Amino acid sequence: MNIVKLNNKSKDFYAHMGKLFGSRLVEEATHDRIYDDPDKKWYVYFEQDRACAFVSVKNYKIKNVYAHKKRYLVPLLEEVVKNEVIVPSIVTKAFVAQYEEAGFVVKERSVNFVEIRGHEYV
Repeated sequence: MNIVKLNNKSKDFYAHMGKLFGSRLVEEATHDRIYDDPDKKWYVYFEQDRACAFVSVKNYKIKNVYAHKKRYLVPLLEEVVKNEVIVPSIVTKAFVAQYEEAGFVVKERSVNFVEIRGHEYV
């Protein structure tokens, strides 16, 4: 497993993540815009030096989720929960099966977004 924790000041952050910010493919997949806010922590799954999935966390909430290959998302979400306190968060609906497999309870919020929460918040 090749998961790395980064922020926007990390070495080579923009070399890895820059092409994903503002990407039409990412936006179409997630129905969300991805921003490199200074206080976000990024958990990134790399495959052969290429970022293929990420989860960002800010103020104890998961803010952004994306996976080029969905199979990488479950271990990534598990790593986030292992290392961060996460409160209920509104995220893209695109990965509901992966949220549930990673142990989150999912509640519909809108056409494109769901709320995820750990069992301690149910």
